[in-house]
Amino acid sequence: MDAERERLRQAAAPDAPWRLWGPYLSERQWGTVREDYSGDGDAWSSFPHDHARSRAYRWGEDGLGGISDAEQRLCLSVALWNGRDPILKERPFGLTNGEGNHGEDVKEYYFYLDNTPTHSYMRFLYKYPQAPFPYNDLVSTNRARGRQEFEYELLDTGVFEGGRYFDVFVEYAKAAPEDVLVEVTVANRGPDEAVLHVLPTLWFRNTWSWGGDPPRPLLRADGRGHVAAEHPELGGYHLYVDDGDVPLLFTENETHNERVFGTPSASPYVKDGIGRHVVDGDAAAVNPAGTGTKAAAHHVLTVPGGGAATVRVRLAGARLDAPFGAGFDGTLRERRGEADAFYAPLVPAGATADEALVLRQALAGLLWSKQYYHFDVETWLAEHGSDPWTPSGLRDHGWFDMTAGDVIVMPDKWEYPWFAAWDLAFHAVALAAVDMDLAKHQVEVLLGDRYLHANGQIPAYEWNFGDVNPPVHAWAARFVHTLDRRLTGNDDLDFLERVFQKLLLNFTWWVNRKDPDGRNVFQGGFLGLDNIGVFDRSAPLPTGGSLDQADGTAWMAFYAQTMLQIAAVLSDRDPGYEDLAVRFAQHFLRISASIDRVGDVKDEMWDEEDGFFYDVLRLPDGSATRLKVRSLVGLLPLCASTVFLPHPDPGEARLLDRVRDFATRHPTVTRGMSAAGREGAGGRRLLSLLDEHKLRRVLAIMLDEEEFLSPHGIRSLSRRHAGRPYEFRTDGQVHRVAYLPAESDSGMFGGNSNWRGPVWFPMNALIVRALLNLHAFYGDGFTVECPTGSGHRMTLYEVSREITSRLVGVFLRGPDGRRPVYGGQRTFQEDPHWRDLLSFHEYFHGDDGAGIGAAHQTGWTALVATFMILHSDLTAADFQAGGGAEGPATS
Repeated sequence: MDAERERLRQAAAPDAPWRLWGPYLSERQWGTVREDYSGDGDAWSSFPHDHARSRAYRWGEDGLGGISDAEQRLCLSVALWNGRDPILKERPFGLTNGEGNHGEDVKEYYFYLDNTPTHSYMRFLYKYPQAPFPYNDLVSTNRARGRQEFEYELLDTGVFEGGRYFDVFVEYAKAAPEDVLVEVTVANRGPDEAVLHVLPTLWFRNTWSWGGDPPRPLLRADGRGHVAAEHPELGGYHLYVDDGDVPLLFTENETHNERVFGTPSASPYVKDGIGRHVVDGDAAAVNPAGTGTKAAAHHVLTVPGGGAATVRVRLAGARLDAPFGAGFDGTLRERRGEADAFYAPLVPAGATADEALVLRQALAGLLWSKQYYHFDVETWLAEHGSDPWTPSGLRDHGWFDMTAGDVIVMPDKWEYPWFAAWDLAFHAVALAAVDMDLAKHQVEVLLGDRYLHANGQIPAYEWNFGDVNPPVHAWAARFVHTLDRRLTGNDDLDFLERVFQKLLLNFTWWVNRKDPDGRNVFQGGFLGLDNIGVFDRSAPLPTGGSLDQADGTAWMAFYAQTMLQIAAVLSDRDPGYEDLAVRFAQHFLRISASIDRVGDVKDEMWDEEDGFFYDVLRLPDGSATRLKVRSLVGLLPLCASTVFLPHPDPGEARLLDRVRDFATRHPTVTRGMSAAGREGAGGRRLLSLLDEHKLRRVLAIMLDEEEFLSPHGIRSLSRRHAGRPYEFRTDGQVHRVAYLPAESDSGMFGGNSNWRGPVWFPMNALIVRALLNLHAFYGDGFTVECPTGSGHRMTLYEVSREITSRLVGVFLRGPDGRRPVYGGQRTFQEDPHWRDLLSFHEYFHGDDGAGIGAAHQTGWTALVATFMILHSDLTAADFQAGGGAEGPATS
């Protein structure tokens, strides 16, 4: 066992807290709902970036490539100043929702280069211009642009011309669980000597200013190059600075009230004191007594053109006699080597160096995306003058009993520094390859009693906990359990049972709340797909009436399938689960019959003429019409395809007999399912919403390069809508959906998300899973044209490989030396200091694969690593032998 895997084993024990310290700082705490104390819910304006350097946060902290303990009590990060900026660079800058022409967006370049699961080794890169940072230019230029124009990026401002910038590498290495070595290497990429101020900064999250008179922590100078930290819960820590002659600057993590609110401050030493001292030369802004709750070691580096300089500090939970020297350098080298050894087995045999680079940076970025998320909603409401029992218009009022305080993997720690329920399920799937314990925790965290609503609803995201994300937690739990068993032999039924019990509540919530007419047809609303539909599906319809959602209904079919799978597994240990397995089989069969009633019924979702599924708009007068938008909404029924292996266990045979009996007594539930009641390849059984006829019709559309199949995966909207937009007219208004391969031209959901053309990795993952299940059932005798019209026939397994190859190709350097993810950005394509730095974007251009949306959203796009790891381990022979069909890919 390599050293990092041994640390993971030890991390499960309380006496080896390898997880205590990690990258748990947000990159943006300002502009969040948690910090919004406005009267109108405008979080961006309530706490803007201009306040962030001067105003103490209530619920969390942010920093640049920083770390904290697992409850974010003590934080360590790096602040920078190039001698020309108006402020100290302590956190990434970006545009608010109203400032960007495509919604909020970070306007910095930083990269997560490496990370191990216990954070024994981490490496981060920030690119800092030597010219003044163009804050005003970025805001004014983007604000002036329309939605039809590209975003104005930092490279567009010209501040990186001539290589006049610093590459600031920050490396962390743990000598022990509570002994963290930090090395900051500053590389001057320009031709001329340049000065950079580097300030490793240590501070306590402000927990003492919000009432209750809690004990106050303390930082104090304790000799040359030494800051002692004392915290009533965390205990004592020591920050050592290699250069003992650098000044130690102290202030308080308190709001500068005079600057922010025009009222007296609690102390002359406030949060922005260090910045005012360094940037403005205000000597009185820092405490000469050498005490406070925020401290920094002020290094001034003169770096020659093309040269580099280094700063070293060490944070330890005990006093050290010799914190630097050969031991420091040796530990860094050792941890780098151990990180290499940890990732080596994950790289598929025969993979190129470029493929290995993509896999490692994807997983490293996912591990960097952890954040301590703290939010006590009842306290927040009280501080707004509300209480749980008095109706109010405050956001998330109905979630007063939610109390968050966990390390959670975020979609993006700047643009989305808060969890999103369905994102988190996909994060768990990707994490399972590197950190099984963390993957399980991420599946379970939102199902715990501090998060899950009493009615069974899973909180969606902090802007609206009551919104509805797709129900993918059951699938994620099943995937993680299966991969754990396959990789380690650990059949963790306790985990599966804990999750299943909570999901029973959630499934019941879905059935009771989102099937209002009791027709087994679901109206989920938003469902995470933002602007994919004709209307805002979270708002009342302009026509009145209701919307039968093909995706909502398919999600529930998929949910029923995975709950059936889990119940069947648990019934091997406890026969009592057999009844629940039968119940979920019945749920699926009812939904299957409802989504496509026998015959050409005008108000059903399946359109026989088109060979596709559509949402159905039900009008107040009782009439109905299909909304003929060819989108992922109509591909979701394909994803509800799950294969079951033959099982010699008597309980399994009894379960199958009970399901057959239900189908025999109610033949209408299986009339549209050609696979119902018959065995497929290897004696397998299939539950699917599509019979073979419908499957071929849908696949012909999905695999058409003029429709869904792009060079880089499956698009979210058919390309046919480029020339033929869908229009729906009502009350003199035209509601229009057109193919938009890049950014959205709609302000719906803030305007910074687009499901009208780009490629999204999570939905592609579910499509690939479905294809593997369908191949496991139909076998090699079932082939389709891929691409449609090409004359080239493939098995569904080969189709799945083709799609994943296109997805992975988004990040790989092609024969022309260019990576599709970076589109036409020449610097990223050609400059040796940029070309191997990857950003795992939120979604990707539907035609050329360029990265769109949140630039640092490793999040669910880390699934690229899952595609590479799992598909390299699967062959057609696996499926023929039965092995692959029960592997994680088909789970």
